[in-house]
Amino acid sequence: PSKTIRHLFILFLKVIKRIHHIAIIASNYQASKKFYTEVLGLEIVAETFRIERNSFKLDLAFNGQYQIELFSFPNSPARSSYPEATGLRHLAFAIDDFDPFIARLRKKGVVVEPIRIDELTEKKFTFIEDPDKLPIEFYEI
Repeated sequence: PSKTIRHLFILFLKVIKRIHHIAIIASNYQASKKFYTEVLGLEIVAETFRIERNSFKLDLAFNGQYQIELFSFPNSPARSSYPEATGLRHLAFAIDDFDPFIARLRKKGVVVEPIRIDELTEKKFTFIEDPDKLPIEFYEI
């Protein structure tokens, strides 16, 4: 079995180039749109309303690179726990101007968890929540 896993891993390394996007479903589309664009500063690439699904799809980019799809769906179930539910644990952004960025978040009224130091890298990191309580990490680079 380990030889098969190793071969699959090598195949993936040759085929998979990068993360294409991360999809997030919002319970309140307008609140999440405002959070990701006005608070975090992501750029709107495209916004589509899909009549057949009664759903918005918002394509967002940071640093000119498209990465996040924000969806709205009627009656989506809530996240089951914070953050140890099975599935996506959190979304993490690399920050090179860490302290001023965190100060800007606080000025905008965002609750920022206490700053921690990664014991392996000695870099600062912290967490906030989006409007649906999705944990978002900011990690100093």
